[in-house]
Amino acid sequence: MNHILPPPAVRPSAIDTEQDGPVLRVRLNPDGQDDVLSAAAIDDLIALLDSLHGRPDVRVLVLSSLGPDFCTGADRGEYLDAVTADPSGAALRRAVDKAHRLCHALENTHAVTIARLHGKVVGAGLALAAFCDLRAGSDTCRFRMPEVALGLPPAWGGALGRLISEVGVAPIRELALTCEVFDASTAHRIGLLHKVVPHDQLDRTVDAWTRPLARRSPETLVLTKRMLAGYARTGTANVSLLDSHLLSSTLK
Repeated sequence: MNHILPPPAVRPSAIDTEQDGPVLRVRLNPDGQDDVLSAAAIDDLIALLDSLHGRPDVRVLVLSSLGPDFCTGADRGEYLDAVTADPSGAALRRAVDKAHRLCHALENTHAVTIARLHGKVVGAGLALAAFCDLRAGSDTCRFRMPEVALGLPPAWGGALGRLISEVGVAPIRELALTCEVFDASTAHRIGLLHKVVPHDQLDRTVDAWTRPLARRSPETLVLTKRMLAGYARTGTANVSLLDSHLLSSTLK
């Protein structure tokens, strides 16, 4: 007698997505309750970003959250469970590797990425925001780098290097070592936030970025992002990236 196995259960997505023309809106915490960044959310974000390869129709990606906070950090319970289940550390190393893959994918996607921030932005949540190209926050936002207080180096996803390149060494040194909570005005002053607005104006502020970006040439946006990334790493912009762009423009 043959036994037919039921199909494997399909878990609900840990993120919510909505595409409006060239703008893709990605929201964490679709249940609106759990504000930690779960392993499932990391997997879904990596899969989404990987799926954007060869999708020039998506020019802008807006990352936000449906919960009361943007993100209160990685799910420490999952990390503790991984260590308990696999004392060799292999499972934990895989989780750390996924964090790096996610941040690398977010940094290198061709789409212009915008972080729409509200509530608490902590740890891994701060890392995700830092790897976005543009960041707008509600004036009620509260930020924190809690890792040192938890006995961990601030290394999630390679965020320390990104934060230093975006903000500078001195302010990040203070925030990483003291683990103090800082507000939206401080985040704006040091350059972590590009815009700070009352919460009821947050969507309007993000839309003021997305509308003109959606009309830009996809190739020009990609080249500009690459030049800015090169400047952040080396202090110089790689103008050789312009060669193919200029040639293709001349031939049109």
